[in-house]
Amino acid sequence: MRLRAGQLWPGPASPAPPGAPAAGAERGGSLCLTLGPPSRGPCLSLPESPLGIMGGPWALLAALWALGDIGAAGLRIGAFNIQSFGDSKVSDPACGGVIAQILAGYDVALVQEVRDPDLSAVSALMEQINSVSRHEYSFVSSEPLGRDQYKEMYLFVYRKDAVSVVDTYQYPDPEDAFSREPFVVKFSAPSSAAKELVLIPLHAAPHHAVVEIDALYDVYLDVIDKWGTDDILFLGDFNADCSYVREEDWAAIRLRSSEVFKWLIPDSADTTVGNSDCAYDRIVVCGARLRRSLKPQSAAVHDFQEEFGLDQTQALAISDHFPVEVTLKSH
Repeated sequence: MRLRAGQLWPGPASPAPPGAPAAGAERGGSLCLTLGPPSRGPCLSLPESPLGIMGGPWALLAALWALGDIGAAGLRIGAFNIQSFGDSKVSDPACGGVIAQILAGYDVALVQEVRDPDLSAVSALMEQINSVSRHEYSFVSSEPLGRDQYKEMYLFVYRKDAVSVVDTYQYPDPEDAFSREPFVVKFSAPSSAAKELVLIPLHAAPHHAVVEIDALYDVYLDVIDKWGTDDILFLGDFNADCSYVREEDWAAIRLRSSEVFKWLIPDSADTTVGNSDCAYDRIVVCGARLRRSLKPQSAAVHDFQEEFGLDQTQALAISDHFPVEVTLKSH
């Protein structure tokens, strides 16, 4: 089936072909992790035990995370800037496998820096996610966005038995404030305390981060006008720290100065994989019902480097950002 950006993916039409590399497969309700030949790409080659599965306690942790057996109570939502995500990254058995396991740990995940206009990499990613999870995942994506030849897409990967897409729209950006204007998605989440919520993504252009983060306030007003709800999560790589947003800049950012919004990832966080210490990636919540639905102390930076036992070079081959996440309580 030919996939088109901005449309819902109904799921895999058929199993992966025999011999195709896979991050894992289910057998009897449990996860059987499989490994292909050693990677020749930039990513890591995962160690193999005599039993033919990934060795070490980190592998068990990763497997349980992908199966949804860690912190299963509640709706887990994440945002992950996967540096230059496309065919070459997802086709590397090690890179694609780790990314699939990370995303399969969430009920809804925003992926940024998707450079895949024909959705071939996204289709391959969905096959990998559905091979490592006992739940079925689907996706919805924006069209390629950007002011010049460089384009990126916003991609939402979600668990079909946990949430469903109610509606989507591309923010029209009348002031041309955004390099990649938000692709807004309303989700139904009947098993969560929130019941329904809107996700507004942003991957801000670094040197225009102050203007773009501030302009999210205008998106907030637009969503209220369009859908009549303020139960909203803003999430993504805002580039909201270090040289891009300085302490003196915050007063000019309405999303920060207004008490309507609560910033869940603090300024003291480090969301970068490399040697810098910057809270670039953020999650911001508003709406009384959604704020009450948050699981206390669940907002966090997901350190996949530690989780998978990677050195820095291996982790940077996955991405230069860690995901950020938060959990909503069950009803």
